Amino acid sequence: MNSVNGAVQPIVSLSRVTRSFEQGGTRIDVLRGVDLAVMPGEIVALLGPSGSGKSTMLQAVGLLEGGFGGEITLAGTRADQSDSHARTILRRDHLGFVYQFHHLLPDFDARENVILPQLVAGKSRADATARAEELLAALGLAARMDHRPSQLSGGEQQRVAVARALANRPRLVLADEPTGNLDEQTADRVLEQFLQLVRGQGSAALIATHNERMAARMDRVVRLHDGMLQ
Repeated sequence: MNSVNGAVQPIVSLSRVTRSFEQGGTRIDVLRGVDLAVMPGEIVALLGPSGSGKSTMLQAVGLLEGGFGGEITLAGTRADQSDSHARTILRRDHLGFVYQFHHLLPDFDARENVILPQLVAGKSRADATARAEELLAALGLAARMDHRPSQLSGGEQQRVAVARALANRPRLVLADEPTGNLDEQTADRVLEQFLQLVRGQGSAALIATHNERMAARMDRVVRLHDGMLQ
């Protein structure tokens, strides 16, 4: 947990963050001075309609591309002042990602999809395997670990994606419409399991959604409108 003089510090903070694009000779301001702080262990819903800039904001927090103005501090480090290698290390050590589309590796089974990011982070195969099996079992996939993505349902694939995101016990999980491709009943189950695991390991989360009902299950809701948070 980050602290300065005993005070708990945000796991991530954004100050006056901006992002603009040029389209057909026209400047489009997607983010117009965003300020946000997410505290350790806090689950925050980022609410807004499609096209409001939620994904762009998650890209800023996730250090996934350049072109942003303002200050981004992750785990006490000014990420906006870090070079590409340093940002890669920050992502590896502190962040987990869940997308609307699962992006699983098709040639690997569920267990291997959760093992691989742990090996990249330097874990032994034995420890990575134990962690993968623990997470997949917690998500109701104990009997499906040897199946490849093409052999899994949409809900099962997204559960594997959740396990992969949590495998390295990230301090902050970023999720972009994580149940957007699922039917309502399956989405509710996956979200409930996701939130239980995130809370159980003490991670924070920033979850982008346009679903008011989903957002109401988070600790706090922030709304993105006209490029600014409300």
